[in-house]
Amino acid sequence: MLAYIGRRILLLPVVTFLATILIFAIISILPAGVRVVAFVGEDPRAIRQLDQIIEKYHLNDPFPIQYWNWISQVFQGNLGYSQSFSMKVKEALLNFIPATFELVLATVLPLVLLGIWMGVQSAVHHNHPIDHITRFMSITGWSLPTFVCGLVLLMLFYGGLGWFGAGRLSNTSTLITNNPELFKSFTGMNTLDAILNGRWDIFWDAVQHLILPAITLSYVSWALIVRITRSSMLNALREDYVTTARAKGLTENVVIHKHAQRNAMIPVITISGYLIAGLLGGVAITETIFNYKGLGYFFVSAANQLDMPAVLGFTLFSGLLWVFANLAVDILYSYIDPRVRLD
Repeated sequence: MLAYIGRRILLLPVVTFLATILIFAIISILPAGVRVVAFVGEDPRAIRQLDQIIEKYHLNDPFPIQYWNWISQVFQGNLGYSQSFSMKVKEALLNFIPATFELVLATVLPLVLLGIWMGVQSAVHHNHPIDHITRFMSITGWSLPTFVCGLVLLMLFYGGLGWFGAGRLSNTSTLITNNPELFKSFTGMNTLDAILNGRWDIFWDAVQHLILPAITLSYVSWALIVRITRSSMLNALREDYVTTARAKGLTENVVIHKHAQRNAMIPVITISGYLIAGLLGGVAITETIFNYKGLGYFFVSAANQLDMPAVLGFTLFSGLLWVFANLAVDILYSYIDPRVRLD
């Protein structure tokens, strides 16, 4: 096991290196005159000095030289400076990670637990009303684009009923959390920090702002987990070992949950691991729709402004996340299915 984990960790630099080369190459296709926009913004004085700025940031250098200049800085712990956010990329990532992590925590439990439970129930009650209802909901959720689901929820519950808000906090709560004398930030997650500060009004405000984006992410991703779980469970329930377990006189509850469900979880774990990694990487569409300033919002804003250091910093983070998620999924395999050996 340890040898396997060690080999996978050694592959980590290779994967991230290839990912950054790909993104860097795509961005470098753009002419230097286009990429320089990230450095000048809308400053009319800077626009008159485009040639000097292009030379200063080496935007006309050959691709290998530009990439080497950037990667050599990364090896020193410097991810560059984000012009769009007026701060170092490393600081920007640290500022936006807690928001996305908070949203993921609010999404994972209903996403995974409810999705697996509904998928199991749908398979066990095959062609019964609960199966038909679950299939209808999962097909609808999987077919519904994320931005449509988010916009409908925003229109109904925020614009129409005014129950929930966009962003992370209301204006009143934001003024309080931004005042160090009134509110101390320990983790960057509003719900947890509100509890630590004993501010239950801010906690409830943060929960209200989490509900709509969490439902959007849960519903769309939940639909996939339900469908995978249902299909895998149906296959498991038809296996000979399930028939044998029933012939031995085991209760239906033991047959379903101890024998069939455990063997059906392999593909579900794969999908769940990748979905959670995708959420942590920042769900760009959902965070943009709800003006929820997490990693997804950071990436979209940086990409819109051709902020190359910020985009590459996000790529590095996402690449590391996917590699570790893949490793975690493989390790879980060996615990759930004894037949799987990691050598």
